[in-house]
Amino acid sequence: MTTEVTTSATTASGNDAWEGFVTGPWTEDIDVRDFIQRNYTPYDGDASFLADATDKTLRLWDTLEKDYLSEERKVRILDVDTHTPADIDAFPAGYISEDDDVIVGLQTDSPLRRAMMPNGGWRMVETAIKEAGKEVDPEVKKIFTRYRKTHNDAVFDIYTPRIRAARSSHIITGLPDAYGRGRIIGDYRRVALYGVDFLIEQKQKAKDAVADEPFSEHWARYREEHSEQIKALKKLKVMAASYGYDISGPAKNAHEAVQWTYFAYLASVKSQDGAAMSIGRLSGFLDIYFERDLRNGVIDETRAQELIDNIVMKLRITRFLRTIDYDQIFSGDPYWATWSDAGFGEDGRALVTKTSFRLLQTLRNLGPAPEPNITIFWDENLPQGYKDFCALISITTSSIQYEADEQIREHWGDDAAIACCVSPMRVGKQMQFFGARVNSAKALLYAINGGRDEMTGKQVVTGLPGIEGDGPLDFDEVWDKYEKMLDWVVATYVEALNIIHYCHDRYAYESIEMALHDSDIVRTMGCGIAGLSIVADSLAAIKYAKVYPVRDETGLVVDYRTEGEFPTYGNDDDRADDIAATVVHTIMDKIRAIPMYRDAIPTQSVLTITSNVVYGKATGAFPSGHKKGTPFAPGANPENGIDTHGMVASMLSVGKLDYNDALDGISLTNTITPQGLGRTQQEQITNLVGILDAGFVPDDSCAYDGTKGY
Repeated sequence: MTTEVTTSATTASGNDAWEGFVTGPWTEDIDVRDFIQRNYTPYDGDASFLADATDKTLRLWDTLEKDYLSEERKVRILDVDTHTPADIDAFPAGYISEDDDVIVGLQTDSPLRRAMMPNGGWRMVETAIKEAGKEVDPEVKKIFTRYRKTHNDAVFDIYTPRIRAARSSHIITGLPDAYGRGRIIGDYRRVALYGVDFLIEQKQKAKDAVADEPFSEHWARYREEHSEQIKALKKLKVMAASYGYDISGPAKNAHEAVQWTYFAYLASVKSQDGAAMSIGRLSGFLDIYFERDLRNGVIDETRAQELIDNIVMKLRITRFLRTIDYDQIFSGDPYWATWSDAGFGEDGRALVTKTSFRLLQTLRNLGPAPEPNITIFWDENLPQGYKDFCALISITTSSIQYEADEQIREHWGDDAAIACCVSPMRVGKQMQFFGARVNSAKALLYAINGGRDEMTGKQVVTGLPGIEGDGPLDFDEVWDKYEKMLDWVVATYVEALNIIHYCHDRYAYESIEMALHDSDIVRTMGCGIAGLSIVADSLAAIKYAKVYPVRDETGLVVDYRTEGEFPTYGNDDDRADDIAATVVHTIMDKIRAIPMYRDAIPTQSVLTITSNVVYGKATGAFPSGHKKGTPFAPGANPENGIDTHGMVASMLSVGKLDYNDALDGISLTNTITPQGLGRTQQEQITNLVGILDAGFVPDDSCAYDGTKGY
């Protein structure tokens, strides 16, 4: 690694923004990772250097609370702009307080005023506006129902009867067919490091590099998408200029680095309402600018903390116009501005910086909050001071999520970040076609009932006979029918996803987010399953006990009578755990066998966020004893109340799921009370660190959320 230090920036902007930075390939081509690796300062100390919130920060947060947040809580949605379709530069500059704003920029012209994004689908927009107590602008409605085709219109033009049937019966739930797909992490750092003009120049070069190639659909789309990306970058400059900033060149100091980065992210949430709008991996990058300014006496620690407090404050007030139904699926109004941090680099150095501490400090300075979803890439070899501080903040705020760093780094590299909850990807180098999830538990009931819905009696799937007779159920017969039903469910699911993302690229393309990616990227198809523990326990009951179906007067199986003992998933019992792992593997194999839109690499997640409640309401009773209409366990968790052997046993069970079958992430949510960790705060910190260290063993394959549910 070179140790040469630049004296001035060598970008087209010709300024001194890079003074003092170690040079490398990043100075010639876009390579943020290389910049970070050559310039960041690992920190292995403790939290004693941190600063409290400044008076300006506290005044700003108080203004937000008194004038906006407290009022919003009374009405669900504070305000909606019903006249202006959202875009990067659609609104004039808006402020919380012009006197106290440190990092500027709002989605609209007023805090918490939501914008409509009709490109995704007019139906959801109109419903959300009316549910907010507002009136639809008839001219806007005319445009998006008569003159401008939306993503949702296109999707439903293509949907097949079986997709519609699966969607309405809730065996497939939460498809992003009317809102932004999300799970695309723009490399927002690029704007700060290179400036917008250089990014435009690079995109134009990429577009022109293929100009002489013969026509093909791929060629045409590549050039058109690059044109859209360039337009978006130009709009980004206009938006920043409305706040008095010229972001054509690189950021020259820490304040500009934070502001430039936030402007880039702001552009994405101004133009897309994705189900997850992660901000990526920022701490190490921003820390380089902080360290330089601290060395040069430009800022002190109080100012550094103020900058981080204020960008986090902005992330906390991002809002999208959602329907009540959407909020019920996700149990609130989340958007997962996930900020990933820590872990190790491929060279063995910890990626913990002082800004890693500053990020956690915001939870003390501003109080706990679900956004941004702070996610720590944990490894037992992280600096002890940082591990202790993470544990302290977890105990006092319940606002940190943990992921297994080694698993992520081995598959996705050391500049990966989490999109949404547990979905990792290389920042700026790949994106995901997000696809909600299938109800793998309901599919088992469909297999037993021959495609009839156990809740309604409706024949949803034809040509797949169910189980006859009064039992007991035979495991091999049930498994055979389950596999055949999964063939139908998975094929229908992937067909829907391919349609959705084909239409999304045509009618609701994420131009600014993709402008902050490489021109040639890896695409994944993020599939997912719900109800794993119920399937595993029910199949275990059929295999190891005696299960008798209970039918209604039409012959529909609506309940089960189970006699005898059977192993259950989540207790480190291989008999049940192997069934769970086999279900995950089987579904993933069926997904892999189907061609994906744009040659996307299929992945799978085992998580439900909070939609496990909604899935449960739409699903009947099971051989395991799970009751009709009751919530599923979240993610890869054992069934509620079934894990009788403690938390470590449940972690070991989940760890038997093969990460290669669930590269989109595996979620285990455990609740730990501080009192259960020890009598003193120091005991609690020590014991929580020990649990996390033990949970993330080298062969562990799960993403473990140790302190919070989601």
